Amino acid sequence: MAVDVEAFVSVHQPQWDRLAYLTRRQRRLSGAEAEELVVLYQRVGTHLAALRAAGADPVSIGRLSGLIADARGAVTGAQAPVWRDISKYFLVSFPAALYASRRWWVTIGLLFYLVTAWAAWRVLAHPEVMDSIATPGQIKQLVEHDFESYYSENPAQDFALRVWINNATISAAVLALGILLIPSVFILWDNALNLGLSAGLMIGHDKGGLFFGLITPHGLLELTAVFVATAAGLRLGWSWVVPGPRTRMQSVAQTGRATVGMAIGLAAVLLVTGLIEAFVTPFLPVAVRVTIGILAELAFFTYVWTLGRRAYRQGEYGDIDEADREATAPVSA
Repeated sequence: MAVDVEAFVSVHQPQWDRLAYLTRRQRRLSGAEAEELVVLYQRVGTHLAALRAAGADPVSIGRLSGLIADARGAVTGAQAPVWRDISKYFLVSFPAALYASRRWWVTIGLLFYLVTAWAAWRVLAHPEVMDSIATPGQIKQLVEHDFESYYSENPAQDFALRVWINNATISAAVLALGILLIPSVFILWDNALNLGLSAGLMIGHDKGGLFFGLITPHGLLELTAVFVATAAGLRLGWSWVVPGPRTRMQSVAQTGRATVGMAIGLAAVLLVTGLIEAFVTPFLPVAVRVTIGILAELAFFTYVWTLGRRAYRQGEYGDIDEADREATAPVSA
Protein backbone atom coordinates (compact mmCIF):
# COMPACT_ATOMS: atom_id res chain seq x y z
CA MET A 1 0.00 0.00 0.00
CA ALA A 2 1.34 3.42 -0.96
CA VAL A 3 2.37 5.78 1.83
CA ASP A 4 1.12 9.38 1.90
CA VAL A 5 4.49 10.98 2.69
CA GLU A 6 3.13 14.33 3.90
CA ALA A 7 0.60 12.67 6.20
CA PHE A 8 3.24 10.22 7.42
CA VAL A 9 5.62 13.06 8.30
CA SER A 10 2.86 15.03 10.02
CA VAL A 11 1.82 12.09 12.17
CA HIS A 12 5.31 11.02 13.25
CA GLN A 13 7.02 14.43 13.52
CA PRO A 14 6.38 14.71 17.31
CA GLN A 15 8.19 11.40 17.87
CA TRP A 16 11.14 12.60 15.78
CA ASP A 17 11.29 15.86 17.72
CA ARG A 18 11.19 13.91 20.98
CA LEU A 19 14.00 11.63 19.82
CA ALA A 20 16.08 14.68 18.85
CA TYR A 21 15.48 16.20 22.28
CA LEU A 22 16.47 13.02 24.15
CA THR A 23 19.52 12.54 21.92
CA ARG A 24 20.83 16.02 22.63
CA ARG A 25 20.55 15.70 26.41
CA GLN A 26 21.71 12.08 26.59
CA ARG A 27 24.03 12.71 29.55
CA ARG A 28 21.21 14.10 31.70
CA LEU A 29 18.54 11.47 31.06
CA SER A 30 16.66 9.64 33.78
CA GLY A 31 16.30 5.86 33.59
CA ALA A 32 12.84 6.11 32.04
CA GLU A 33 14.04 8.65 29.48
CA ALA A 34 17.00 6.43 28.53
CA GLU A 35 14.58 3.56 27.87
CA GLU A 36 12.37 5.90 25.85
CA LEU A 37 15.41 6.94 23.81
CA VAL A 38 16.11 3.32 22.83
CA VAL A 39 12.46 2.65 21.93
CA LEU A 40 12.20 5.79 19.83
CA TYR A 41 15.50 5.04 18.10
CA GLN A 42 14.15 1.66 16.97
CA ARG A 43 10.78 3.11 16.03
CA VAL A 44 12.19 6.00 13.99
CA GLY A 45 14.48 3.56 12.19
CA THR A 46 11.33 1.85 10.98
CA HIS A 47 9.93 5.23 9.91
CA LEU A 48 13.08 5.91 7.86
CA ALA A 49 12.74 2.59 6.06
CA ALA A 50 9.10 3.39 5.25
CA LEU A 51 10.04 6.80 3.84
CA ARG A 52 12.76 5.32 1.67
CA ALA A 53 10.36 2.70 0.34
CA ALA A 54 7.80 5.42 -0.42
CA GLY A 55 10.37 7.45 -2.40
CA ALA A 56 10.31 10.50 -0.10
CA ASP A 57 12.37 13.54 -1.03
CA PRO A 58 16.14 13.52 -0.28
CA VAL A 59 15.91 16.33 2.29
CA SER A 60 13.41 14.43 4.46
CA ILE A 61 15.42 11.23 4.20
CA GLY A 62 18.65 13.09 4.92
CA ARG A 63 17.27 14.79 8.02
CA LEU A 64 15.87 11.54 9.40
CA SER A 65 19.08 9.67 8.58
CA GLY A 66 21.06 12.28 10.48
CA LEU A 67 18.69 11.97 13.44
CA ILE A 68 19.06 8.19 13.43
CA ALA A 69 22.85 8.47 13.31
CA ASP A 70 22.87 10.92 16.23
CA ALA A 71 20.51 8.70 18.21
CA ARG A 72 22.66 5.66 17.49
CA GLY A 73 25.62 7.54 18.89
CA ALA A 74 23.64 8.38 22.01
CA VAL A 75 22.49 4.79 22.44
CA THR A 76 25.89 3.20 21.82
CA GLY A 77 28.01 5.97 23.30
CA ALA A 78 29.63 6.91 19.97
CA GLN A 79 29.87 10.50 18.80
CA ALA A 80 28.17 11.47 15.55
CA PRO A 81 30.71 12.42 12.86
CA VAL A 82 31.30 16.12 12.31
CA TRP A 83 30.70 15.83 8.60
CA ARG A 84 27.06 14.97 9.30
CA ASP A 85 26.50 18.29 11.05
CA ILE A 86 28.29 20.09 8.21
CA SER A 87 26.18 18.40 5.54
CA LYS A 88 22.98 19.15 7.45
CA TYR A 89 23.98 22.81 7.70
CA PHE A 90 24.61 23.25 3.97
CA LEU A 91 21.73 21.02 2.82
CA VAL A 92 19.06 22.09 5.32
CA SER A 93 19.77 24.89 7.79
CA PHE A 94 21.56 27.43 5.59
CA PRO A 95 19.29 27.17 2.52
CA ALA A 96 16.23 27.29 4.80
CA ALA A 97 17.49 30.53 6.37
CA LEU A 98 18.11 31.98 2.91
CA TYR A 99 14.61 31.07 1.78
CA ALA A 100 13.01 32.39 4.97
CA SER A 101 14.60 35.82 4.38
CA ARG A 102 14.17 35.85 0.59
CA ARG A 103 11.73 38.78 0.48
CA TRP A 104 14.19 40.90 2.43
CA TRP A 105 17.31 40.30 0.36
CA VAL A 106 15.56 40.27 -3.02
CA THR A 107 13.98 43.66 -2.21
CA ILE A 108 17.30 45.03 -0.95
CA GLY A 109 18.98 43.85 -4.16
CA LEU A 110 16.41 45.56 -6.39
CA LEU A 111 16.75 48.82 -4.47
CA PHE A 112 20.56 48.59 -4.63
CA TYR A 113 20.54 48.20 -8.41
CA LEU A 114 18.09 51.08 -8.78
CA VAL A 115 20.39 53.38 -6.78
CA THR A 116 23.38 52.16 -8.81
CA ALA A 117 21.58 52.85 -12.10
CA TRP A 118 20.54 56.31 -10.86
CA ALA A 119 24.13 57.18 -9.89
CA ALA A 120 25.43 56.01 -13.29
CA TRP A 121 22.75 58.05 -15.06
CA ARG A 122 23.71 61.15 -13.06
CA VAL A 123 27.31 60.84 -14.23
CA LEU A 124 26.31 60.31 -17.87
CA ALA A 125 23.55 62.94 -18.01
CA HIS A 126 25.37 65.67 -16.12
CA PRO A 127 29.03 66.15 -17.16
CA GLU A 128 29.61 68.49 -14.23
CA VAL A 129 29.12 65.54 -11.90
CA MET A 130 31.96 63.73 -13.63
CA ASP A 131 34.17 66.80 -13.25
CA SER A 132 33.42 66.96 -9.53
CA ILE A 133 34.47 63.36 -8.92
CA ALA A 134 38.13 63.73 -9.90
CA THR A 135 40.46 65.58 -12.24
CA PRO A 136 40.47 64.63 -15.94
CA GLY A 137 43.89 63.03 -15.49
CA GLN A 138 42.73 60.89 -12.58
CA ILE A 139 39.62 59.78 -14.45
CA LYS A 140 41.72 58.88 -17.50
CA GLN A 141 44.07 56.85 -15.33
CA LEU A 142 41.11 54.99 -13.84
CA VAL A 143 39.26 54.12 -17.03
CA GLU A 144 42.33 53.34 -19.16
CA HIS A 145 44.50 51.52 -16.65
CA ASP A 146 43.58 51.21 -12.97
CA PHE A 147 40.14 49.58 -13.31
CA GLU A 148 41.42 46.72 -15.48
CA SER A 149 44.83 46.28 -13.84
CA TYR A 150 43.17 45.82 -10.45
CA TYR A 151 42.26 42.26 -11.47
CA SER A 152 45.73 41.17 -12.58
CA GLU A 153 48.40 43.22 -10.83
CA ASN A 154 48.78 40.72 -7.95
CA PRO A 155 49.32 36.92 -7.90
CA ALA A 156 45.97 35.16 -8.20
CA GLN A 157 46.15 33.34 -4.87
CA ASP A 158 47.03 36.55 -2.99
CA PHE A 159 44.33 38.46 -4.82
CA ALA A 160 41.72 35.79 -4.03
CA LEU A 161 42.55 35.95 -0.33
CA ARG A 162 42.45 39.76 -0.27
CA VAL A 163 39.12 39.87 -2.12
CA TRP A 164 37.61 37.26 0.19
CA ILE A 165 38.72 39.12 3.31
CA ASN A 166 37.42 42.43 1.96
CA ASN A 167 34.03 41.03 0.97
CA ALA A 168 33.68 39.06 4.19
CA THR A 169 34.47 42.22 6.16
CA ILE A 170 31.77 44.21 4.37
CA SER A 171 29.24 41.42 4.83
CA ALA A 172 30.13 41.02 8.49
CA ALA A 173 29.76 44.77 9.00
CA VAL A 174 26.27 45.02 7.51
CA LEU A 175 25.25 41.83 9.31
CA ALA A 176 26.52 42.92 12.72
CA LEU A 177 25.32 46.51 12.44
CA GLY A 178 21.88 45.46 11.21
CA ILE A 179 20.49 45.55 14.73
CA LEU A 180 21.00 49.34 14.60
CA LEU A 181 19.27 49.46 11.16
CA ILE A 182 20.67 52.79 9.90
CA PRO A 183 24.41 51.90 9.64
CA SER A 184 23.74 48.88 7.41
CA VAL A 185 21.55 50.97 5.11
CA PHE A 186 24.27 53.64 4.91
CA ILE A 187 27.00 51.10 4.05
CA LEU A 188 24.87 49.59 1.28
CA TRP A 189 23.90 53.06 -0.02
CA ASP A 190 27.57 54.09 -0.17
CA ASN A 191 28.54 50.93 -2.08
CA ALA A 192 25.66 51.41 -4.55
CA LEU A 193 26.76 54.99 -5.25
CA ASN A 194 30.40 53.97 -5.74
CA LEU A 195 29.45 51.19 -8.13
CA GLY A 196 27.16 53.55 -10.06
CA LEU A 197 29.86 56.22 -10.31
CA SER A 198 32.37 53.68 -11.61
CA ALA A 199 29.84 52.41 -14.15
CA GLY A 200 29.05 55.96 -15.28
CA LEU A 201 32.71 56.86 -15.71
CA MET A 202 33.52 53.69 -17.66
CA ILE A 203 30.44 53.88 -19.90
CA GLY A 204 31.00 57.61 -20.46
CA HIS A 205 34.48 56.85 -21.82
CA ASP A 206 33.32 53.98 -24.08
CA LYS A 207 34.56 51.36 -21.66
CA GLY A 208 31.16 49.90 -20.80
CA GLY A 209 31.98 46.51 -22.31
CA LEU A 210 35.17 46.31 -20.27
CA PHE A 211 33.32 47.34 -17.10
CA PHE A 212 30.60 44.71 -17.36
CA GLY A 213 33.05 42.08 -18.60
CA LEU A 214 35.10 42.50 -15.42
CA ILE A 215 32.30 43.08 -12.91
CA THR A 216 29.72 40.51 -13.98
CA PRO A 217 31.63 37.22 -13.42
CA HIS A 218 32.06 37.71 -9.67
CA GLY A 219 29.81 40.69 -9.02
CA LEU A 220 26.41 39.03 -9.40
CA LEU A 221 26.97 36.40 -6.72
CA GLU A 222 29.15 38.66 -4.58
CA LEU A 223 26.51 41.40 -4.37
CA THR A 224 23.80 38.81 -3.72
CA ALA A 225 25.80 37.61 -0.71
CA VAL A 226 26.07 41.20 0.53
CA PHE A 227 22.30 41.62 0.08
CA VAL A 228 21.70 38.47 2.11
CA ALA A 229 24.03 39.70 4.86
CA THR A 230 22.30 43.09 4.92
CA ALA A 231 18.88 41.43 5.03
CA ALA A 232 19.95 39.17 7.90
CA GLY A 233 21.21 42.14 9.89
CA LEU A 234 18.14 44.27 9.21
CA ARG A 235 15.82 41.39 10.12
CA LEU A 236 17.63 41.17 13.43
CA GLY A 237 17.05 44.86 14.09
CA TRP A 238 13.46 44.67 12.93
CA SER A 239 12.79 41.70 15.22
CA TRP A 240 13.47 44.07 18.13
CA VAL A 241 11.25 46.82 16.75
CA VAL A 242 8.38 44.51 15.76
CA PRO A 243 8.68 41.26 17.75
CA GLY A 244 5.25 39.94 16.78
CA PRO A 245 3.57 37.48 19.20
CA ARG A 246 6.88 36.75 20.97
CA THR A 247 8.60 38.86 23.57
CA ARG A 248 11.36 41.12 22.28
CA MET A 249 14.04 38.92 23.83
CA GLN A 250 12.57 35.76 22.31
CA SER A 251 12.24 37.44 18.92
CA VAL A 252 15.82 38.76 18.92
CA ALA A 253 17.19 35.45 20.23
CA GLN A 254 15.50 33.36 17.55
CA THR A 255 16.38 35.75 14.71
CA GLY A 256 19.88 36.25 16.09
CA ARG A 257 20.65 32.52 16.13
CA ALA A 258 19.62 32.22 12.48
CA THR A 259 21.59 35.37 11.63
CA VAL A 260 24.81 34.14 13.20
CA GLY A 261 24.32 30.75 11.56
CA MET A 262 24.13 32.39 8.13
CA ALA A 263 27.59 33.94 8.51
CA ILE A 264 29.34 30.60 7.88
CA GLY A 265 27.40 29.95 4.69
CA LEU A 266 27.96 33.48 3.42
CA ALA A 267 31.70 33.10 4.01
CA ALA A 268 31.62 30.02 1.76
CA VAL A 269 29.67 31.89 -0.94
CA LEU A 270 32.12 34.80 -0.81
CA LEU A 271 35.02 32.39 -1.08
CA VAL A 272 33.55 31.19 -4.37
CA THR A 273 33.25 34.77 -5.66
CA GLY A 274 36.83 35.50 -4.61
CA LEU A 275 38.08 32.48 -6.54
CA ILE A 276 36.11 33.55 -9.62
CA GLU A 277 37.47 37.10 -9.38
CA ALA A 278 41.07 35.91 -9.00
CA PHE A 279 41.26 32.85 -11.26
CA VAL A 280 38.50 33.36 -13.84
CA THR A 281 38.15 37.09 -14.54
CA PRO A 282 41.81 37.87 -15.42
CA PHE A 283 42.45 34.82 -17.61
CA LEU A 284 39.36 33.71 -19.54
CA PRO A 285 37.63 35.32 -22.54
CA VAL A 286 34.83 37.76 -21.75
CA ALA A 287 32.01 35.51 -22.97
CA VAL A 288 33.27 32.54 -20.94
CA ARG A 289 33.77 34.41 -17.69
CA VAL A 290 30.44 36.24 -17.94
CA THR A 291 28.73 32.90 -18.56
CA ILE A 292 30.43 31.47 -15.47
CA GLY A 293 29.22 34.44 -13.41
CA ILE A 294 25.64 34.05 -14.59
CA LEU A 295 25.70 30.29 -13.96
CA ALA A 296 27.05 30.85 -10.44
CA GLU A 297 24.19 33.24 -9.71
CA LEU A 298 21.61 30.85 -11.16
CA ALA A 299 23.08 28.00 -9.12
CA PHE A 300 22.65 30.06 -5.94
CA PHE A 301 18.99 30.83 -6.68
CA THR A 302 18.36 27.18 -7.57
CA TYR A 303 19.96 26.15 -4.28
CA VAL A 304 17.67 28.51 -2.35
CA TRP A 305 14.45 27.70 -4.18
CA THR A 306 14.88 23.93 -4.13
CA LEU A 307 16.64 22.83 -0.95
CA GLY A 308 15.74 26.01 0.91
CA ARG A 309 12.06 26.01 0.10
CA ARG A 310 11.74 22.30 0.83
CA ALA A 311 13.46 22.60 4.22
CA TYR A 312 11.50 25.73 5.11
CA ARG A 313 8.18 24.02 4.39
CA GLN A 314 9.25 21.24 6.74
CA GLY A 315 9.68 23.68 9.60
CA GLU A 316 13.34 24.68 9.24
CA TYR A 317 14.24 28.36 9.28
CA GLY A 318 17.94 28.35 10.13
CA ASP A 319 17.69 28.25 13.93
CA ILE A 320 19.67 25.69 15.93
CA ASP A 321 18.00 22.48 17.02
CA GLU A 322 15.44 22.95 19.75
CA ALA A 323 17.34 20.72 22.14
CA ASP A 324 20.36 23.06 21.92
CA ARG A 325 18.36 26.13 22.92
CA GLU A 326 17.83 27.20 26.46
CA ALA A 327 14.70 25.50 27.73
CA THR A 328 11.68 27.73 28.29
CA ALA A 329 9.13 25.07 29.25
CA PRO A 330 9.09 21.41 30.30
CA VAL A 331 8.99 18.86 27.52
CA SER A 332 6.53 16.04 28.03
CA ALA A 333 7.05 12.55 26.77
